[in-house]
Amino acid sequence: MTETDFLKLQNGTDVRGTAIQTASEPVTLTDEAVLAIAKAFCVWAAKKTGKSSPTVAVGHDSRLSANRICALAEQGICSCGGNVILTGLSSTPSMFMLLQEDFGADASIMITASHLPYQKNGLKFFLKTGGLESSEVKEVLTLAASGNFPEGNGTATEKPYLAKYAADLVEKVRKSCGKEKPLSGKKILVDAGNGAGGFYADLVLKPLGADTAGSQFLEPNGNFPNHIPNPENAEAMKSVCEAVKKHRADFGIIFDTDVDRAGAVSSSGEEINRNRLIALISAILLEEQQGAFIVTDSVTSDGLTQFIESRGGKHHRFKRGYKNVINESIRLNAEGKYSPLAIETSGHAALKENHFLDDGAYLVTRLIIALAKCCEEGKDLLDLISDLPEAKETLEFRPTFKGDVDFKTLGNGVIEDLKQRVPDYSELSLAPNNYEGVRINFGKGAGDGWALVRMSLHEPIMPINVESNVTGGSQIIAKTLYGLLKNYSFLNLEQIETKINQGDK
Repeated sequence: MTETDFLKLQNGTDVRGTAIQTASEPVTLTDEAVLAIAKAFCVWAAKKTGKSSPTVAVGHDSRLSANRICALAEQGICSCGGNVILTGLSSTPSMFMLLQEDFGADASIMITASHLPYQKNGLKFFLKTGGLESSEVKEVLTLAASGNFPEGNGTATEKPYLAKYAADLVEKVRKSCGKEKPLSGKKILVDAGNGAGGFYADLVLKPLGADTAGSQFLEPNGNFPNHIPNPENAEAMKSVCEAVKKHRADFGIIFDTDVDRAGAVSSSGEEINRNRLIALISAILLEEQQGAFIVTDSVTSDGLTQFIESRGGKHHRFKRGYKNVINESIRLNAEGKYSPLAIETSGHAALKENHFLDDGAYLVTRLIIALAKCCEEGKDLLDLISDLPEAKETLEFRPTFKGDVDFKTLGNGVIEDLKQRVPDYSELSLAPNNYEGVRINFGKGAGDGWALVRMSLHEPIMPINVESNVTGGSQIIAKTLYGLLKNYSFLNLEQIETKINQGDK
């Protein structure tokens, strides 16, 4: 494999590829690739930690290719003098948390591809200081391509950690609520999507007294036979909402495959996702300390800004990408601006109190604590966000680029053009303090909402998120957007055209 081949496996701060051949996809995460990457990470970690023979913990989620990749990672690390601790079925957050205590590991690898289809897999890397940055993953892959590794004969041992991780969450709830079983009398349902999150029902909720009857898809199954394990997926969210209503649960929880993201469901079967989820955890944190900066990704609503400000907080809308929002929150804290939360609408949430780790189980645990306290006060959890202004209409367009073009240059050119052209429209304006793409405000006569035009992080796509405060407003905004974009011949605007035509019928 060439260096280019290895670098193609990089996906932001992760390594991802096809691990099981399909009719349309050859295997890219080959034995050769995994062995070399594992060796490279061991050598890289030795340099970073100052240990000639680092011990690397290796865990995995429920994917079908997990055992193959885990065995190769073990072989690669041991063959160049490192030692391995095999943790078995794990969550991504647990693979970082084990580095924060006397577990015996200097670094860790989580084998996962998050919510991607069954044939995909990948590797996430951690040191005690946190997950690797994109530039560091590139260093590991470049080293993998070099083939320059020392020879050694390390050892491997098995030592599960997930139960200890769960016990720590249980202890946090008990300490916060002052009770051994603060969830007694409550029915709380978990949907793990056949990923790694099933432990939360048995190892966290039941010890706290919760009735978990109605929980579904807790068994690990890398075929993901029921629905995609992804809180953003409409089918997955519909499934857990219906389960909550069917079993008359007090609360519902849904995790992605490796449990670094989560969504929730109210007792009425309503989604607590995206802006609602951000508002809920923000309300909890701002009740503890006002004046805090809540860092979110760029597609959050204006209503969320109003809500955060009404609670005495400051909404800092930043770039998409969970590492982007986390690093921005860390930066603000370093400047003396207290920021307890970095969160994306996707469900990635990292709290300062929890090492700024994007941890779906920790986020849900914080909500569980709030639920228990609300019940003691005779309140409903959704009372905390009852005044959240919500848009009447939301939609997303995903224009693609035609042909084999330099889409990043062309897309950024479109964004810069829009910044220059928008001020010429009397009822349109540019949103201040925008860190990604171009966010356009549409006045009351022009759709009464906003649109964010940005570039995808990795694909030749220009996503456009739209919200309107009035029925029919998104139709008006779509027409204006089409007028702004129609002369860029390299953009495929069929989705916007379809929306316009639907409204004209």
